[in-house]
Amino acid sequence: MIELKGITKKYADGFKALNHINLTLEAGKIHVIIGPSGCGKSTTMKLLNRLIEPSEGTVLINNEDISQVNAVSLRRKIGYVIQNIGLFPHMTIADNVAVVPRLLKWEEQKTQAKVDELLQMVHLEPDTYRKRKPKELSGGQQQRIGVIRALAAEPDIILMDEPFSALDPISREQLQAELIQVQESVQKTIVFVTHDMDEAIKIADNIILMKDGEVVQTGTPDEIIRHPANEFVKTFIGKKRLQEHKQDQGIMGIDEIPSVREVMVENPATAYPERGLAAAIKLMEQRKVDSLLVVDRKRKLLGYAPILTVLQQYQDETKLLKDVMIPVQYTLEPDRPFTEALEYMSEHNIPYVPVVSKEDEFLGVITRGSMVRLMADVFPTENGVG
Repeated sequence: MIELKGITKKYADGFKALNHINLTLEAGKIHVIIGPSGCGKSTTMKLLNRLIEPSEGTVLINNEDISQVNAVSLRRKIGYVIQNIGLFPHMTIADNVAVVPRLLKWEEQKTQAKVDELLQMVHLEPDTYRKRKPKELSGGQQQRIGVIRALAAEPDIILMDEPFSALDPISREQLQAELIQVQESVQKTIVFVTHDMDEAIKIADNIILMKDGEVVQTGTPDEIIRHPANEFVKTFIGKKRLQEHKQDQGIMGIDEIPSVREVMVENPATAYPERGLAAAIKLMEQRKVDSLLVVDRKRKLLGYAPILTVLQQYQDETKLLKDVMIPVQYTLEPDRPFTEALEYMSEHNIPYVPVVSKEDEFLGVITRGSMVRLMADVFPTENGVG
């Protein structure tokens, strides 16, 4: 268990980043700290591994005052995942994951067994990935390595500072789902910082909503959505047209099914069919995705090209994306009900559905994250309702 008691952080210029914070974070849960920029969420998290020291108050981990613990020893017992991943580019994936176990002087056989176990946990085959360098992986794959590196030394606590915010929507949603699955297996105490309410609602057991260096409300996602503490919380959750319509009807539920157009992601990673495979890999690296949607000059959707398919054909310099792309089986028009996309994704176990116009113009994609965002807009209620 983690406890913050009377925590204040004041800097030399007089700025007060945190003002008398009191929190109790239950062991084995995902605790999401959320709020607008500058609210103190990252400062609060960095108190837990002493990257920042409080001006006043005490931080306890399992009833031990961490100010009395050697900072280096403390950090080696706490996993840490950051937005920019921080993998060592000159080291293999296996060596990156093994960094902390080696610092803790684990036996090498035990270390390598843990590396393979963790790679399999995030669906990266050890024989394929352990000898690769970070630059050979997509952004989503690199972030998976960042997560399992934090788990490698079997810490009780994992700190995650906006780890998925730089990823494209599809990769981000996949990693959110994988984090939930991993947590079901390892049951760590995870403190996760984000500014995205959709993400918080999806992954959190407990949400801590902050503003101006203070905790505004804590609770499960359902508690906060059903019983927002004040107008700031309601606004941060999002009160939009669907909620207003629901209140006019005086019932709980979605009274008006939104269209695909209203909730689609409009700027996924795309490429022309004439693009070479080396350039395609570079584009995936820049966009931090593991596949490209292939469109022609008139934005007609032609297919998609996953990273593994591209890599398998990479040695043939004559190959272009049009030679390796895979046809898209399922698409939707923008005015169709959003529920049709959910049915496609559920029935066929696919992460997204492309959206095309009647003229076959590619417009965007629907992802599973679209439902999370829709729910955040539809279900915030007045205190005591629902």
